[in-house]
Amino acid sequence: MKIIPLKEGNYAVSRIKEFTLLEEGGNAEYTKMAVTPFLVITEHDHILLDTGLHLTHHHEPLIYHCLKKENIRPEQITKVLLSHLHKDHADGVGQVTEHSFQCNFPGATIYIQQRELDFALQQKDNPSYNLPMLEKLHLLPNIVWMQEDSGKITDQVSFEVTGGHSPFHQSFRIEEGGKTAFYGADNLPLRSYLRMPLAYKTDYDGKKAKDLRQQWEKQAIAEHWTILFYHDMKTPLVDF
Repeated sequence: MKIIPLKEGNYAVSRIKEFTLLEEGGNAEYTKMAVTPFLVITEHDHILLDTGLHLTHHHEPLIYHCLKKENIRPEQITKVLLSHLHKDHADGVGQVTEHSFQCNFPGATIYIQQRELDFALQQKDNPSYNLPMLEKLHLLPNIVWMQEDSGKITDQVSFEVTGGHSPFHQSFRIEEGGKTAFYGADNLPLRSYLRMPLAYKTDYDGKKAKDLRQQWEKQAIAEHWTILFYHDMKTPLVDF
């Protein structure tokens, strides 16, 4: 198994969820975070964990630019696993026009929780969601709409709907060759969250997210996981 962080950049994030590259504007009152999708390469799959922002670099999707730096072509991606549908995690899945939706990974199978979409579509005034994109997701033929609370996508890839950061937020575990990669997404976005057992008001259920972090840390130590941190500006992954 090979794990590749695909860092799109470090951003200042305003209260209305506008993302600005830090070198272009790092106002101290803003939240600062990285945006780092992950590519996990196994014997049978190239798995993309979340897809980053809806930004472009030289007129192509930013996620393409990140993949090209690793000599990976977008058509090599076989699976896209979305933890939840906030725009900094899901918008890189495709490009929306007035009447169509061009998928950035048409050769991949995309896994999304149906209940997460149902909830997101009700959040009309929530700037965390890109509703024009979410409203067109149904146009993509390569989506598997997940309904279960937990299960296996393949023999190596498992998922669990945990809630916490969003009502139907899900985590993923990828196991191969005695190694385990764990992705808790925004329930465990920063390594520092493990040192601060706090319930955050930015989470849908902050106490649940806090409890999950404490549980996962114990499992990571006992089972020697590699944990992936989507928003950590300095440490995208740690071996336990």
